[in-house]
Amino acid sequence: MHTPPFRLAQSSRLKLSGDELANAGIRAADPCCTPAQTSPASRKRRARLSELDAHLHCSIIGTCLSTHELRKLLPRFTPLDRRDASDLEIHHCAVELAIEGGPDAKALQKLLDEHYAGAIRRFDETSDDVDLLKLWDEALKNGDIPPAYWALMTHPFATMPVRQKAFGELHMLSHLVGAANRADIRRLVALEEENAALKEKVERQQSRLQELSMQRDASIAALNERIAQLTAQTSRPKAADAAGLEAEAQRLRDKLADADQRVALHTSRREAAEQRTHQEQDAARALRESHDRALTLLKLVQSECDALERATVDAADAVSGAGVRRASLEHVRSKRIVYVGGRPGSNAALKRLVEAAGGDLVVHDGGLEDRKGLLAAALPGADIVVFPVDCIDHDSMNMLKRICERHQIDYHPLRAASVASFVELMARLHPEHLAQLGNPPASAFCIRHG
Repeated sequence: MHTPPFRLAQSSRLKLSGDELANAGIRAADPCCTPAQTSPASRKRRARLSELDAHLHCSIIGTCLSTHELRKLLPRFTPLDRRDASDLEIHHCAVELAIEGGPDAKALQKLLDEHYAGAIRRFDETSDDVDLLKLWDEALKNGDIPPAYWALMTHPFATMPVRQKAFGELHMLSHLVGAANRADIRRLVALEEENAALKEKVERQQSRLQELSMQRDASIAALNERIAQLTAQTSRPKAADAAGLEAEAQRLRDKLADADQRVALHTSRREAAEQRTHQEQDAARALRESHDRALTLLKLVQSECDALERATVDAADAVSGAGVRRASLEHVRSKRIVYVGGRPGSNAALKRLVEAAGGDLVVHDGGLEDRKGLLAAALPGADIVVFPVDCIDHDSMNMLKRICERHQIDYHPLRAASVASFVELMARLHPEHLAQLGNPPASAFCIRHG
């Protein structure tokens, strides 16, 4: 590339006066550095390619137009062969046509304007060099350099410092690209050398693998031959040996079938035995539970019989005058006992026993003949409430429990409506325990109003 058409700027200021240009070493009379004195109407027109400095054409043609596009355009104006001409010849011919002007330069101008119409419209919206440089900096950051370079160089308000700055940055960018290309070439050479070494290594490994494959194939062939020999030897047994082997195999098959039958028989017997064992275990469990219940009932009945026997002996001694020893019913003296439910015969006997012991027994049948309303009236003031669970309905029993809990009266269920169950309960209630109960205070509960 030839020397730039102007001295590179030494100041960051964009608009320079005539004195400043002279101080910078640029002649004021130099036509490439001094803008032409044009009217305001002519300054609004974009610069043509032929009007630009000749030293700018090389950078514009090389940056904004590709060699392929020039090969299609230049043969119409020059005798160059588009196929045989080199890229350098195409480039020099295009620069010369741009410098000369005429229809060739107009064709190049038209091609550039058509390619970069969008960038030209975007740059035409600016009216000073500051905005132009802002757009140029954005194009550098985005890498969209060719459209911005052409639009800036031909912009009607592009000053010499603006073009100088754009030309200098593009010039330095070309140096950077060349340095990057040289680094890429060095890396390419290194990669080619490494690739050649790797190819040589792969070829050595391929030859080694081929040798190993041939050795493996030879080993496989030898083994297959040995297997064929052994197969031939084993496939020619003697007739007697074959018959003996067949007989032995049949004997083993019969023995296996007999064993399978025995296993099936023993399996069915085992399953039947397990089922019977489970049934026997369930029956034994039921028997144990029944035995436990019977033993508990037996102990309870025995205790009832013992209590009844003691009460009978005490009553007989009291009648005969042998002595006063009603120990079994001694603690019911001066106690008021309410008996709910039961049978008429046993209830009468119980009433006589309690009265003989000095107590008071109030009997209520639970609602069969006596009204249930009398039950709630009979409970307040009672010391003990007793009811047999086999001779009382559920409603009466639930109501009885609620009233007793409300009035804090001690109540006891009986196993059966018999004299023995009652006597056993009275004997089980220790006198000291009854003394702890004592006579509860009069309840403030109203029978009518609750």
